[in-house]
Amino acid sequence: MIYDQLEFDLRCEWGAQGVAQLAPISDVIVIVDILSFSTCVEIATNNGAIIFPYAKRDESVINYAKSAQAELASHRQSSTTEYSLSPKSLTKIPAGTKLVLPSPNGSFLTLQTGTTPTLAGCLRNCEAVAGFAQKYGNKIAVIPAGERWKNDGGLRPAFEDLVGAGAIISYLHGNLSPEAAMAVEAFQAFRQDLLSYLKKCSSGKELVAGGFEPDVELAAAYNISNCVPLFTNNAYVKQSS
Repeated sequence: MIYDQLEFDLRCEWGAQGVAQLAPISDVIVIVDILSFSTCVEIATNNGAIIFPYAKRDESVINYAKSAQAELASHRQSSTTEYSLSPKSLTKIPAGTKLVLPSPNGSFLTLQTGTTPTLAGCLRNCEAVAGFAQKYGNKIAVIPAGERWKNDGGLRPAFEDLVGAGAIISYLHGNLSPEAAMAVEAFQAFRQDLLSYLKKCSSGKELVAGGFEPDVELAAAYNISNCVPLFTNNAYVKQSS
């Protein structure tokens, strides 16, 4: 197949089509959604919480949370529950908490990976995720989630996810596809001032304007965690690298 980067050990492609192309032929797949799903998952699971991804926020998610005997995260702008897709809201989540976290990007992609082992990666845990991923084999796919345009729902390739994917790939060993090499180059170009650039990129500006600058600061923290969230039994749980 032309688009599957099969001849390379380390692959990188965007969004749902990236998962569809790369998951079936990879030993492990890493979902990268820096602002904010992957960052939320790292923070929550590092505290010992159990995170159930869910692709949509509609009436069905309420029943799903009940069936999982889990709490349901609210919209980021809502104060109806304690937890949301805001990383700051999860910094003190107690160990053992079961939380359904709806997300049209990171959650949606997680649920498309099939039987391929799936990890959640971000800037905070990039080295740990890379090391853990290589335990599964040499064929590793890293998926920058991107965002969705509000007018038509199409994929918006996102600066933060490309840089986050590059951070993870920079710690992997193997021959890189051009797409993976591009991600590494992007990371290397901006790594000295990640917080400043995350605040300036479109996704970051949106969060800062909405009063969520602390979320960007949490997401920009680089290589500070050895927590590896592994998707198993419909939920992300902490593994240590």
